[in-house]
Formats: sequence, C-alpha cells, structure tokens
Amino acid sequence: MTSYDFYSYESMSEKKKKAARKLKNYQKKQPNAQPILITGTKIATSFWGKTWCDHLKNYADYNNRIDRGRSYIKNGFVFDLTIEKGIIQSVVCGSGSELYQINIEIDPITEQRLVQQIDGHIESLEVLANGQFPKTLAETFLTNENGLFPNINEINFSCNCPDSAHMCKHISAVLYAVGAKLDLKPLLLFELRGIDTKALIKKSVEEKMSTLLENAYTSKSVRIIEEDAIIDLFDL
Repeated sequence: MTSYDFYSYESMSEKKKKAARKLKNYQKKQPNAQPILITGTKIATSFWGKTWCDHLKNYADYNNRIDRGRSYIKNGFVFDLTIEKGIIQSVVCGSGSELYQINIEIDPITEQRLVQQIDGHIESLEVLANGQFPKTLAETFLTNENGLFPNINEINFSCNCPDSAHMCKHISAVLYAVGAKLDLKPLLLFELRGIDTKALIKKSVEEKMSTLLENAYTSKSVRIIEEDAIIDLFDL
C-alpha cells in the first residue's frame, strides 16, 4: 500500500462479523467469558440501564471517546464483563486484534444513606428493579451528589491500552456494557455499590411503618372523643 492509499471502509455489519470471529476464538480459550452483544439499535431501554448510560458523560475527558465506546459496544467488542461488589472487570477487543484489560473500581455506599433517601417509598424488589418509584426519588438517585450513581470522585478507571485519555474508548465501551447488563439485571447496580437490596427494602418498610406509628400516636383523630366530652355526654 502506497503512502497515498487509504484504509478501506468497513460497514457496521462487517465490523460485527469481524468481532464475532474474534470472539469465537477468544471463547475457545475462555469458555466462561461473558460477552455483551447488542441485538437492537439501543444499548439500554430500562430505567436503570438508560440512566447509567446517560450518566457516562460525567466521567469523560474527551467526548469523542464516548462515541467510540458506543461504537465498540454496538459492534460486539466487549468480550467479557463481570460485575461484583465495588469492581467491574472486562476484556475489550481493539480495532485490530489486541485485547485490553479494563478494571473499574467504585466506592461502596452505606445502606442507611439510601434508606434516608428512599424514605419508605419502595416496598418491593420488583418496584425497585423496574424503577417504578416516585419521580422525586428518581431525581434523588440522578442528581444528588450522594446518590446511587457514582460521581467522578467515587469511580476509578484502568485500561492497559496506550490511550492517554482518563476514560479511553475501551473504558467507555465497558461502561456502556454495564448499562446493557443492567437492562437484564438492574439490581446488579446495588450489588456494585455494596448494597444488600433485601435488607434495604426491609429497612425502608420499617422506616415507613415507624413513621406511620409515630404519626398515629402524635396526631389526634377526629373519631376519638376527649375524656371531658365523654363525661358531658353521659352526664357523669
């Protein structure tokens, strides 16, 4: 190829086929790999998945890395992804045949902090998983500095690629892959932040019952007849 020649253009379909062949070889060596494959046009469609993906812009130091990462995940370049308490580990295939190791560490948060934010609004894991809670609570998760979604000071990235960007395209692809994973298992986000969801719901319900009981004892019901009124009523 002369210095005047250009690399041939590859369509998305061609890129996906190329990545699929590489993935097949990778899985022969790593049979327990958990690749993330996007079948539709959207990476995520659920409340938790979409919100996670929308949150990525808060971590980027170069916007073009976000776009490249989105292309990587859609083309099937995330060959492996595991999510555990406080850590995300992944293997991403580069534009050539290189495989890059990505580690993302996220600080845990306390259950009590979430209980205070939830304030008895959530009574089941199903409601929590589906994101079917009051809008004000969703805003707390999204905008509160101490919310469920990690801020830039609570997340640390590591990739062994040569890119000098804090959030390279491979890290971006992994973060999008997490969003896709949350579509299938939304409660993984709570596990990632070190939260026991069952204990969280139990405490939230207990907080609500405590508040209801407190209100019952401190509020006077219109149905309760005061002692003096009873004496007058029966002429005692």
